[in-house]
Amino acid sequence: MSARILIIDDDRDHAESIVDILAMRGNDVQAAYSGEAGIEIFRAEDFDIVFMDVKLPGMNGVDTFFAFKQIRPNAKVMMMTGYSVEQLLSQAIENGALGVLRKPFVITDLLQALDQVKPRGMVLVADDDPDFAASLQPILTRHGYRVEIASTGEEALEKAAQDGVNCLVLDLSMPLLTGVEVHRRLLANGKDIPTIFITGGNAAQEALLAQLQPADSGLLMKPFDPNALLSAIAAATSANPAGHA
Repeated sequence: MSARILIIDDDRDHAESIVDILAMRGNDVQAAYSGEAGIEIFRAEDFDIVFMDVKLPGMNGVDTFFAFKQIRPNAKVMMMTGYSVEQLLSQAIENGALGVLRKPFVITDLLQALDQVKPRGMVLVADDDPDFAASLQPILTRHGYRVEIASTGEEALEKAAQDGVNCLVLDLSMPLLTGVEVHRRLLANGKDIPTIFITGGNAAQEALLAQLQPADSGLLMKPFDPNALLSAIAAATSANPAGHA
């Protein structure tokens, strides 16, 4: 899936070389050569990721990044620098920048950064613990997923019944309907959506675990490493990429 990308760098040759490389791989890429110009473009259009130089004429890259976060709090920005500007970089990282590419960088570094945030579809996280569900949202968003949250089994069933959900992350023991019941009802209605079940491992959830079939996608025990969730979603969706019947 292609991505919409904005490059901001006052070194026109460097910016245009990145544009060419990424466009050749099917991405929609634009360039700006100052922070102010980048803000104007970013305000008018949405992008999956921005690659931004730290040292820019006028408004520097970190101040431009802060302006982006005011326009769109979920902005995904990878900083680029050929200089030692650790204080500026630490400000950007602390406020949500994805990371730093240090010039000169190789194309594989650029493509790896892009791969982390390429659009990957919709994940529905259903858990009656709102803090836990909210903690997963920024992790998934940073890696290119759109996220919906449900706090009950009924709400999960209603949202999952709609088109566009590519993966379910279901708590086993939600109120009204358990995660297992949600999964079974969706299957009965012809919605075969890749599903990752999550459990805290208590006695009630152990009983629910016994109801799962070997083919019922993945299982994660709380607390789990976020990378384990990302790997489980990637595995589930690659086996059934469309997330449909």
